[in-house]
Amino acid sequence: MASTDHTCVFYGLSTCVHCRHAREFLEEHNVQFDLHYVDLAEGDERNRLLEKVRGCNPGVSFPTIVVDNKKVIVGFQPDTLTEALEL
Repeated sequence: MASTDHTCVFYGLSTCVHCRHAREFLEEHNVQFDLHYVDLAEGDERNRLLEKVRGCNPGVSFPTIVVDNKKVIVGFQPDTLTEALEL
């Protein structure tokens, strides 16, 4: 499948199975995305990432995927990702 023209930012945890499934889904659909594993970041970078996640997902759960800086998808939701990214 072709990649999309949407911007996509992925916040996840390196040990989270739902994050792994969401990442695999994006990769299988050739979606380009900025990947941020919050648990692998340290210090100020980790705090910055957590604030970004908290700003769009107050529950701070993972994965949190932001499409076009406006649509926030929490958890692995293939149907919602397909719709948001027009796959």
